[in-house]
Amino acid sequence: MRYSAWQILKNGLTGNKGWRPVWRSPEPKPSYDAVIIGGGGHGLSTAYYLAKKHGLTNIAVLEKGYLGGGNVGRNTTIVRANYMLEGNAQFYSHSLKLWESLEQELNYNAMLSQRGCLMLGHSDGQMDALARRGNMMHLTGDTDAQLWDVATVRKHMPYLNFDTARFPIYGGLMHWRGGTARHDAVAWGYARGADMRGVDLIQNCEVTGFRIENGKIRGVDTSRGYIGAGKVGLTVAGRSSQVAAMAGMRLPIESHVLQAFVTEGLKPVIDHVISFGMGHFYISQSDKGGLVFGGDLDGYNSYSQRGNLPMVEHVVEAGMALMPMIGKSRMLRSWGGIMDMSMDGTPIIDKTPVEGLFFNGGWCYGGFKAVPASGDCFAHLLATGHHHPAADKFLLNRFETGHVIDETGNGATPNLH
Repeated sequence: MRYSAWQILKNGLTGNKGWRPVWRSPEPKPSYDAVIIGGGGHGLSTAYYLAKKHGLTNIAVLEKGYLGGGNVGRNTTIVRANYMLEGNAQFYSHSLKLWESLEQELNYNAMLSQRGCLMLGHSDGQMDALARRGNMMHLTGDTDAQLWDVATVRKHMPYLNFDTARFPIYGGLMHWRGGTARHDAVAWGYARGADMRGVDLIQNCEVTGFRIENGKIRGVDTSRGYIGAGKVGLTVAGRSSQVAAMAGMRLPIESHVLQAFVTEGLKPVIDHVISFGMGHFYISQSDKGGLVFGGDLDGYNSYSQRGNLPMVEHVVEAGMALMPMIGKSRMLRSWGGIMDMSMDGTPIIDKTPVEGLFFNGGWCYGGFKAVPASGDCFAHLLATGHHHPAADKFLLNRFETGHVIDETGNGATPNLH
């Protein structure tokens, strides 16, 4: 539905009493051709592309809470494609291209801001690695990558700490097409688009078990009754191991808390997204003026959406080492997302040993930026039974065969043994 300027003003002046829901709240049908478990960015985008690209409309998305209440609404909103290894580079390049047409595709303002992402280098070795990464970006078609020397970095970002002996800035890799997007709007846009194409979005519907007969999926038990399904797609992020265990699977995944933070609103001070090469710290400024930043995992397995104070101190220390000016701002709040960390830091989009049951997870730090391509590739797999060319390396059995995609800095846990 589109609203005129007068309707928007009228609703604003009357306490927003005139708004209509932008998607339905249907009761579950007895069965569907496909059921997607998880109503976050990946589940909603999968349902959208199943309906839009493959013409499958007898689909349900099952969400145990409310749509967008998980990791898609609990991240630092960064969008980028500056990956280096075969598999990751092609996938995230594909995702960025989908991001760039997403607002027109969904007719929804996702507030994509391609302000540029800079990865800083603090040694000769890091600058060599950034040069290789930039070359890979060029090979995959992302020709916006630029290797900056320290003088160029200083010209664009004079507020950084260039004079520290511990973390000297040698330069960086600028990825101009990277930036940020509004996380809630991405979920809402995909939800509306899927609903308009006949997909049932069923909230407050927790999956409690799987019905499997002779190695084939038949449906799922839920808090709202049994729902039959010809195919089931699992996209539940940090809860992947718990839900998969109901189907008798043990995944090569650990769940960790990743905290994010925001300061009070400030006048524009940081024009780009900046990553600190000597500490896992990344920062940008939101449209409301707050500085949004994050860092390392809390370092222990957890299903909590809250972090601990030592990691707060660690992230803030990294921020102060990189740009001491942010010490003048007041931090308003922090929150945590549950990261499903695969053993090589790279996601999984694949069939499972159960016929008709498909898995999408292990996104580590890359979940939000992957939303469009994840949905596109997972929908392709569900609909055709074949891997999308952009995701044909993200196989579940690669940890058995040794074909891992271990991209340093992409989010791998240290427990590879």
